[in-house]
Amino acid sequence: MKKVGLLGGTFDPPHIGHLVIAEEVYHQLKLDEVWFIPSNEPPHKDKASTAVINRVAMVEAAIDDNDHFFLKTIEIDRPGKSYTFNTIHLLKEIYPDTSFYFIIGADMVEYLPKWNKIDELINMVKFVGVKRPEYELDTNYPIIAVDIPGLDISSTMIRNRVKQNKPITYFVPSSVRRLIKENRLYESSERTRDC
Repeated sequence: MKKVGLLGGTFDPPHIGHLVIAEEVYHQLKLDEVWFIPSNEPPHKDKASTAVINRVAMVEAAIDDNDHFFLKTIEIDRPGKSYTFNTIHLLKEIYPDTSFYFIIGADMVEYLPKWNKIDELINMVKFVGVKRPEYELDTNYPIIAVDIPGLDISSTMIRNRVKQNKPITYFVPSSVRRLIKENRLYESSERTRDC
């Protein structure tokens, strides 16, 4: 049976932390592939600050040089909130011979009891909890724990650095940095007017 890791998120923008997590889980769990799944509307966050077309283009650019990373637009192709249960249900219908490993950060592990249809979901997919120093993977749900090198990078931090005209070199792949610059993503309204 094929083993596929799933990494969901707004990817607004995708950054080096996302890629390190995906690569480490890929190797440690001996997966066949990792699929990046940009969300349409995440149920636990506000809407993304960037249009879907830009987020998809950035993910494509970020994973372009990796032969076991793939983009799947299953949540974007479906309107409304992107509930994991619906995504996994559909993926299992489309790919019945695939075992899915849903990758979540340690911060999300504590929220599992609040997830939509979590008791059904836990029987449909294996959850992979990415360990971070400031969080314990303390849960009653079955979680595969994976240690990841500590990288304190977030999409919010990158967006703020762009707004403040600070460099984001090495925080995101150079191809993503180019797209951010070319499309003037995340710039403050003052910077946009000045240009």
